[in-house]
Amino acid sequence: MPEAYDSAAVATTFDADALDLAALEEAHSSGAYFKRDLTIVRGQGARLFDAEGRSYIDCASGQGSSNLGHGHPAVLAALRAQMDEIMVCPEMFHNPVRARYQAALCNAAQMPRVFLCNSGAEANEAAIKFARLATGRTGIVSTMRGFHGRTMGALSTTWEKTYREPFAPLIPDVTFVPYNNLERLSAAVTDETAAIILEPVQGEGGVHPAQEGYLQAAQALAYERGALLIVDEVQTGFGRTGALFAHEHDRIRPDLLTVAKSMGGGIPMGACLIGERVGAMTPASHGSTFGGNPLACAGGLAVLETLANSDLIGRARDLGARLMDHFRAHLPEGTVREVRGRGLMIGIELRGKVAPVLRELQTRGVIALPAGSTVLRLLPPLVIEEDDLWRAAAIVEEVLRNAA
Repeated sequence: MPEAYDSAAVATTFDADALDLAALEEAHSSGAYFKRDLTIVRGQGARLFDAEGRSYIDCASGQGSSNLGHGHPAVLAALRAQMDEIMVCPEMFHNPVRARYQAALCNAAQMPRVFLCNSGAEANEAAIKFARLATGRTGIVSTMRGFHGRTMGALSTTWEKTYREPFAPLIPDVTFVPYNNLERLSAAVTDETAAIILEPVQGEGGVHPAQEGYLQAAQALAYERGALLIVDEVQTGFGRTGALFAHEHDRIRPDLLTVAKSMGGGIPMGACLIGERVGAMTPASHGSTFGGNPLACAGGLAVLETLANSDLIGRARDLGARLMDHFRAHLPEGTVREVRGRGLMIGIELRGKVAPVLRELQTRGVIALPAGSTVLRLLPPLVIEEDDLWRAAAIVEEVLRNAA
């Protein structure tokens, strides 16, 4: 028999000076994450600081969730003001900051309705449910290398088998086709297809942008076959690619648009925007306790206002183009196969494994991400100073030259 629970014996405070806090975290963490040998304690703009006070140029942006960097003053001011009012208000009640945010987001996306939630996976779960409800169909067509989340519905539309196979069987009637292949997409979409789900730039799958005309053709195909088009902008949204939403580059209008990551300025937030072909959901068809909470909505308003009243989006487009041109001209062909991306979402495909490159970059003071086993992914905050951006680029170049 287990011993009886003794609440008096449970430690509630720790002496940070007397403990190895990284080891403490390892001891109690789920084990579901690969941990880097680095403890981050503070962030400011595009800089991160570890427990010893060392500074790092952040080219990961919290896996794409810090487009405005760390501690943006407009976001902090909005959050502090809202904390003095109310932080929790489920959608059974009206709330003024939520009303303003929903209106601002729908206006920005040019879509009439929105379901607010807490993450990208939740946004894609909502989109899958809404597509099935609206069409009365069950089929979903997704793409090879696509990544849409790790909850059961979102995982069912995610390609990577190492994520999927341990949890099979997943939801049925999901078909995968090669990205940027219209012939295969057309063959897969039938009168049983509820939705096509696509990323305008595949992020986790290797930073592969949609080819010119691909998204437009996918939209036309969805209209023709009576299916809906879900555009997943969890990583590409809120200025990352040089447009507020990446699908704007292709002049399409999704039926369902999923967003998250940077939308709350660092506060967990997600949304599924709902187009006219879908319409309003029936009450109780979906829900979220914390979705649309006033604190996240206040942060979201600050993000939209900051992007609308600054040159950050155009700057991301221009800086990203310059940086990719620089990399294409200067990175060693012996190490690098291809440089691709859009705006400040850049992938460098290597001829070898990316893991040792990431470790060396971290040692040299640059935090970056993988996108698969051979792609180095750079997602610097849109607010990064040019000196820091080009310093990070020089370090990337030196590390890749030494790896040749």
